[in-house]
Amino acid sequence: MAQSQNAVSMDEELSSAKGSMGLERRERLHHTIQSLMKLRQDVIVSYCEMAGVSSFSQRNLEDQQVKPDELRSFCQIMVDYTAMGHFEIYQRIIEGKERRKAVKAVADEVYPAIAETTDYLIDFNDKYDAFEGTPDEIEMLKGDLAKLGQIISIRGELEDQLLEALAAK
Repeated sequence: MAQSQNAVSMDEELSSAKGSMGLERRERLHHTIQSLMKLRQDVIVSYCEMAGVSSFSQRNLEDQQVKPDELRSFCQIMVDYTAMGHFEIYQRIIEGKERRKAVKAVADEVYPAIAETTDYLIDFNDKYDAFEGTPDEIEMLKGDLAKLGQIISIRGELEDQLLEALAAK
């Protein structure tokens, strides 16, 4: 009898440990999602400041002079955001470790496009790594900033679908 009570007690402890591990994992995921959303917001704000967008009705991109330090700062925030998404959210999916069918289904649909946006963001960073603010660079940057804004927007929409699936219980 004592042996069966010990077995029940061990089963309860194991079940409780699994439950608390699941709770900890969900709390970590929630924190990671919140951190990623904060970084995305920082990218968008920094992008708008750099691109000269004070409001959507008042764009002054043509006269905007981007300083090299501003562009480097923006690129660093953008790379941090991209890396966090990849290493904290998408890596588990890429490695096939995600077991939830709903998350896998959304990931199968949106992750290839997210990966394309990642490539674009990294290429943008690499292209402007040695930016000095010459007139030719500024001219090239104007066109690239317009495309970058679209890419950031698309990535956010795709990412939201995946984050919503990840956050679902």
